[in-house]
Amino acid sequence: MKIVYHLLVFIIILISCDTSQRIEYPITEEIIVTDTYFDTEIQDPYRWMEDDKDKKVKNWIERQNQLTFSYLEQIPYRESLRNRLEELWNYEKIGTPFKEGDYTYFYKNDGLQNQSVLYRKKEDDKEEVFINPNNFSKDGTISLRGLSFTKDGSLLAYSISEGGSDWRKVIIIETNTKEIIEDTLLDLKFSGISWNGNEGFYYSSYEKPKKSSLSGITDNHRLYYHQLKTPQKSDKIIFGNGKNEQFRYVRGKITKDKNYLIISVSKTTSGNNLFIKNLKEKNSKLLQLTTNFESDSYIIDNVDDKLYISTNLDAPNKKVITVDAHTPQSNNWKDFIKETNNVLRISKGGGYFFAQYFIDANSKIMQYNYDGNFIRYKI
Repeated sequence: MKIVYHLLVFIIILISCDTSQRIEYPITEEIIVTDTYFDTEIQDPYRWMEDDKDKKVKNWIERQNQLTFSYLEQIPYRESLRNRLEELWNYEKIGTPFKEGDYTYFYKNDGLQNQSVLYRKKEDDKEEVFINPNNFSKDGTISLRGLSFTKDGSLLAYSISEGGSDWRKVIIIETNTKEIIEDTLLDLKFSGISWNGNEGFYYSSYEKPKKSSLSGITDNHRLYYHQLKTPQKSDKIIFGNGKNEQFRYVRGKITKDKNYLIISVSKTTSGNNLFIKNLKEKNSKLLQLTTNFESDSYIIDNVDDKLYISTNLDAPNKKVITVDAHTPQSNNWKDFIKETNNVLRISKGGGYFFAQYFIDANSKIMQYNYDGNFIRYKI
């Protein structure tokens, strides 16, 4: 509440500042570009500003910044407000610990660090700094964006972002020594990392635009496999070659038992097609579970060849189904947790599924075992 109060005070001060002086805004040039959508002409006078490499755009941004800061610097008490907010925020923050291999990892910020530092400790040993993102660059523009450990915790692939970009670099290290074990992978975007044992991992990316990585179109997502100790240029395309059909999002993940590769493919932010590949069998075919991007369906777990899938296919409020991985097509699905009149949110933990519903401003949680037997519920 104190922070909210001070932010309100800050806004009031902004409003109360002397604005009688006439502000001369930089002139923004209008260059008309016309597109036709469904027989309707749409004019865009500011299309030229999408080219972040254009000198005119850079000059326009510089003039805007000059005007903005010349105004902000005249605000009374601005520095005292900054000092007070800094005082309120300056306390140690520690994140939730998580276990990987022989170590327990956790994030900690001493109060005013730009980025939290990743620490670790082994049993009763002293904690040590594992990764300090504040040392990535002098100006603090490179950030740590993701971690992916192997199952035994011996290897880590972590991603970094430069200047807030969605394009990522991935660095692979041996956790005991913290040594980088191979070349940095470049130009990953909207990607997770799913390890295949300690041999390699799956990741996703687009072809990087030649002119501008910020404004260039990226609409042909692909799933790759990177084999450790091989150059990135030799990484195999697993899905999305772009020859027959292009996809906006392609994501790949291996099941916990390492028996199946799950691939989710989307053209927009709603609706996906789901595929599965049996990694236990050589040259196994990629099997398709859903078609036509008519549902949002995700495999939430498996026990051997039995898949548990959350879906809104023919169930707008969502349900959970089961199916055999050898015949996973939607016509073989069986209801596990049926659709109700309330929207389902499903989670799992400790060998159980937890079905959460929001009913009359209250959360109702129903617990099931993996055989589909209802255990109990809590409101």
